[in-house]
Amino acid sequence: MAGIRSWCCGLLAACCAAGASYPDEIAQWRRDREERLLADGGWLTVEGLFWLRPGDNLAGADPGLRIALPASAPPRLGVFTLTGGQVRFAAEAGVRVLSQGKPVDRLELRPDTSGDPTKLSAGPLEMFVIQRGDRLGVRLINRDSERRRSFRGLRWFPVNPEARVVATFVPYPAGRTISVPNVLGTVETLPCPGYVEFTWEGARVRLEPIQEGPQLFFIFQDATSKTETYPAGRFLDADAPREGRVVLDFNKAYNPPCAFTPYATCPLPPRQNRLPITIRAGELRYP
Repeated sequence: MAGIRSWCCGLLAACCAAGASYPDEIAQWRRDREERLLADGGWLTVEGLFWLRPGDNLAGADPGLRIALPASAPPRLGVFTLTGGQVRFAAEAGVRVLSQGKPVDRLELRPDTSGDPTKLSAGPLEMFVIQRGDRLGVRLINRDSERRRSFRGLRWFPVNPEARVVATFVPYPAGRTISVPNVLGTVETLPCPGYVEFTWEGARVRLEPIQEGPQLFFIFQDATSKTETYPAGRFLDADAPREGRVVLDFNKAYNPPCAFTPYATCPLPPRQNRLPITIRAGELRYP
C-alpha cells in the first residue's frame, strides 16, 4: 500500500491529499466543470446544428430558411455554400458579420477538424463549421441561450474516496484501434493504447480507453444508467499510465455534451465498456 501511495503521489500531486482535503479537491473540480459548461461556447450555449446540402444554404431568422436562426438574428444573415467539400460564407448586403473581430463579406470557412475553425459572429450568435465523416454542418452558439440562463447546477453522487481506484494498465501493440459508435449512427476508428483492469466491489472490471494526446479518455456505461445517470453513458479522463498503473477517479465521471444539448455529436460506449456493475459515483442525470 505504501508503494502504491508513493507512486501515486509522484503521478498526481493532488493524490497525496486524499485525506481530509480530497472532498475539497473534488468540489473544486466540479465547480470548474460547471464553469466550462456555462462559458461562452460551452455546451449550454450550443443551440443549433444544421447539416449542409450541396450548394447554397440560406441562414437567418426568416421562417423556412435552411439554417434557421433565433428571432434576434437578421431576417437574412447570409448564405453558406458547400461545394466540393469546402464551405464558403457570403454575408447578406448591409448585415454586419464578424470574424476575429473584423467585418467580413465573403470568407472560406475552416471546419473544426482543422483544429482552428473559422468562427463567424453576429450579436450573441456564433457559427462555425463542423465535420463528421463526410458530413459538414454549421454549429450555432447563442450566448443568450435559454439553457444557459435557466441552468441551476449539476447533481452528483456523494464523494466516495473508494471510487478513486488504481487500475493495472495492459498495453496493446502499437497501432491498435477501437471502434466507437456515435449518436449519428456511424462508427469511428480511434487509437486504443491498451486496457485497464481493477476490482470494484469484488468484481474484476476491464475498460478500454481512447488515446487523446498524453491522456486516456474512457466512454463507459454502468447499471446506474437505468435510473440515476445519463442513459447513454458517461465520460472519464485519466492521466497516462505510469509504471503500469492508471488512476481512475469515478468521482470525476461526467455526462457527455448530449446531456445538455440535442445538437452535440457524442460518442457512445463501445460494447466492451458497457458494464453490468453499479458505480454510484460522479455526475448524476441532468434533469
